[in-house]
Amino acid sequence: MLKAELRKEYMQKRKALSTDEAFLLSENILANFLAYFKPERGQKVHVFMPIKKLKEIDTGIFIDAFLKADIRVFVPKVVEDKLISVEISKDTIFETSSWGISEPVSNEDSQELHFDYVITPLLYCDHKGNRIGYGKGFYDTFFQSISDASKKIGVNYFSPDETIDDVWENDIPLNYLVTPTEVLSFFNGSE
Repeated sequence: MLKAELRKEYMQKRKALSTDEAFLLSENILANFLAYFKPERGQKVHVFMPIKKLKEIDTGIFIDAFLKADIRVFVPKVVEDKLISVEISKDTIFETSSWGISEPVSNEDSQELHFDYVITPLLYCDHKGNRIGYGKGFYDTFFQSISDASKKIGVNYFSPDETIDDVWENDIPLNYLVTPTEVLSFFNGSE
């Protein structure tokens, strides 16, 4: 299927979830992430902040779990049309952006390029790790700037069904997808 069709279909599927369903599924995704990857103290995780009105995965519970485990947490912030990484702590002050995203007040880019995990937003991901976001290209550009060793991990309420037919040359696939029921690896055994 084409990206535009899949984007529309999965936006509708997400909208159909109740707030309670979305939160429960987010908890299951977090549990699967923790069980599979077993992040450790001192590791570095870049994790998106959800757009709540679009019922994105509740990554606030991820951030809480990471900070309690002394895992370093970085969140994205768009500054002058560029996605930067801001390191946060339990004391970080946030404000809501014009897109409805909670972002740190600070514009200080951590300059970090080596993350253990980059938890990535998406609307859909196929069986090859190709993802569909909102079409702005922020994450493809971000992926080009960070270490290849950083594990790019998508999180979604839904498992893949369809193949994305219009993958572009500059699209960078994910390494993993975590859903409420499974963790998929796209390394084809060469991890």
